Amino acid sequence: MTGAGFDPRPIIALLRDGQGLDAGDAGRIAAGLADGGVTDAQAAAFAMAVLLRGLSTDQRVALTLAMRGSGQVLRWDLPGPVLDKHSTGGIGDVTSLILAPLLAACGAYVPMISGRGLGHTGGTLDKLEAIPGWRATLSTAEFRDQVREIGCAIVAASDELAPADRRLYAIRDEAACVESIDLITASILSKKLAEGLDGLVLDVKSGSGAFLGGAEAATALAASLVTTAEAAGCPTTALVTDMDQPLARAAGNAVEVRAAIDCLRGEASALRDLTLALAAEALSLAGRADAMAEVTAALDSGRAAEIFARMIAGQDGPADLLDAPDRHLVQAPVIRPVPTPAGGFVASIDTRALGQAALGLGAGRQRAGEQIDHRTGLSDLLRTAEAADGPLAMVHAASEAQAERAIAAVQAAYRLTPDAPQRQPLILDRIASAGMAAAVPPG
Repeated sequence: MTGAGFDPRPIIALLRDGQGLDAGDAGRIAAGLADGGVTDAQAAAFAMAVLLRGLSTDQRVALTLAMRGSGQVLRWDLPGPVLDKHSTGGIGDVTSLILAPLLAACGAYVPMISGRGLGHTGGTLDKLEAIPGWRATLSTAEFRDQVREIGCAIVAASDELAPADRRLYAIRDEAACVESIDLITASILSKKLAEGLDGLVLDVKSGSGAFLGGAEAATALAASLVTTAEAAGCPTTALVTDMDQPLARAAGNAVEVRAAIDCLRGEASALRDLTLALAAEALSLAGRADAMAEVTAALDSGRAAEIFARMIAGQDGPADLLDAPDRHLVQAPVIRPVPTPAGGFVASIDTRALGQAALGLGAGRQRAGEQIDHRTGLSDLLRTAEAADGPLAMVHAASEAQAERAIAAVQAAYRLTPDAPQRQPLILDRIASAGMAAAVPPG
């Protein structure tokens, strides 16, 4: 608690004048954000000072730990490693739904605390809420019990977890400070470190559909996240991955859940490849010598699918979702193909535009708290270097008028050429602590 007499202005002034942020001041700011001792105006000024002046590595670690310490920090006593993954968000990124049960199938425990989507990128909780009855909010006791008994749970953050970040996150957007790598790092890691992890793998997206579009910015963020997490005592690896095209062939909620189920049931795809790579990196952090073979066997044998089904049922979803997805995932009333305007091959995709098209269908939200339509979105999306000899995608809409607008938007997002371009790699870079061999090399 900061107390009634706390005045954050001297701390903000030091930051503004380039004199940095020590651990004590970081703790006082985080406590003030959590208990209201820092006003919204002061929080915005703090965020702007960090954006403009930046933090050193030590200062970034201090802020991250202070924000983590503003609330509850979970402790576990389990027979296997406690692991998790975080993605910076993209289009068709439904890896979490596969990765959590996949790691659990390998003897790890995954207490995955996730969020909702805002803008052109989707949220894990929104996707799962396309499943009838599924419950994002568990009590701490329910959360612990499910992780212990099933091996994984995907839940919404409780009010007790990193409350300083929850407050600052909203203010950063209002204050035009979202792009600060220091604040992004502290935001992501304060929540993940509060989970009590033994290892963390990060998926930092780069490309037209990413939150940070440029490769240089993505690499800088990945390096900041790894350095900060390691300094905070959590072994971490980051993969910088391609978001110049959707990861899954779907953008929406129910359609992405279906893509995850198809992957769990053995479908070959870029989604499968990246999920295996991320899972192998996470297991490697736990000291597994042949992590890629282990996660591949867990997926191919059906063990991951079995745990996925148990995870969904454990949070009040249907027990037979994996076997009968069409019975439970409600379809949109209008499903239309997107005609290919000309033949050839897919040369490039404006992936952000696809996310905006899904948003226009009601599959996402522009502002926090808005309702979304879980039925709507895009499916069967073509990927780069593929022949455009059929529909570019299928549109799932609530009305014919919505469908027409989305068809035009999807057509505008694709650029076709007569000759097939070279396929680009899925994993662009890998950043890890010294001595951590790659489970899957970039490229």
